[in-house]
This record gives sequence, structure tokens and C-alpha cells, in this order.
Amino acid sequence: MYGKRITVEVDQLPPELPECEADIEIKKHREHRSLDANAYFHVLVGKLADAVRISKPRCKNLMIGRYGQPFLLDDKPAVIKTNIPVDKMMENETIHCMPCKVKEENGSEITFYTVMRGSSTYDTKEMSILIDGVVQECKQLKIETLTPRELQEMKQAWHPKA
Repeated sequence: MYGKRITVEVDQLPPELPECEADIEIKKHREHRSLDANAYFHVLVGKLADAVRISKPRCKNLMIGRYGQPFLLDDKPAVIKTNIPVDKMMENETIHCMPCKVKEENGSEITFYTVMRGSSTYDTKEMSILIDGVVQECKQLKIETLTPRELQEMKQAWHPKA
């Protein structure tokens, strides 16, 4: 893909960008979900964590592991190999990983983890899948969630009409 040139012309530069060279990033378009969707996901994670008496980071990692999206490298899920035990990794708030294999190497237990994307990177479809999964888990534990109508309205807000 290197060597391809795209020219962009604008009628007027924004005031914060005087005439100068500029870097422009082009990436695949994704419909962005409402910020309310991510906030609602975190509310549900908090309720679920309290109900099953686990930490919020562990609960968030479990939900992202079950219903979230993997971080992809060359269209394949990224996997890391580390000596960090599962109990420690599940409490991590900076990286979301799900264990996928454990083996012994040189007398030490080594764990392989699938790296998951954080919910703030999800488009509307991905966020909808995540929230539907967490809502289902909450309902199984009789945790109050938005009504089906409210959830539908929230989802419709994520998909702006073209």
C-alpha cells in the first residue's frame, strides 16, 4: 500500500491549523455508539460484580472476554504469553485478556492470553452485543436492567438513520 498518494483539498483551513504541512489519518469508518452505552455497560458490570461478590475489574474482564471483541493482528486474535497468573491478570484494568492455554516451561507455569479490545473502542454493533450479553447475565441473577423497550431505544440511538 505504500507509494499510493491521496490528495485532499479544502476550501478553508481551520483557525487552529495555519498553513503548514499536516498529517492526515485515514481509517475504516465505524459507526460510534453513544457514550451512554459505555456508561451503561459499566453500571451493569458494577451491579453484577456486587451480586456475585467479585471485583469490578474481574467482572469487566469476564464480560469483555465472553461478549467482547478480540484485538486483531493481521486478522487473527492477538495472544500474549506470560508468567502472570490468571488471578492477577483478571484484576488488571489496563489490558483485557482471557486465558486460552496454560503449560509448564522450565519448571514455571506459563499462561497464554487472548488480548481483548476495551469497550471504548467498540462500534454500535459490537457494543450492542456486549450489552446484550451483560443484560442476559444480570437477568439470570434477577438484577434490574433497562426494560426491553428502553434497551431498544438505546440501540436505535446507536444507529443513526442515514
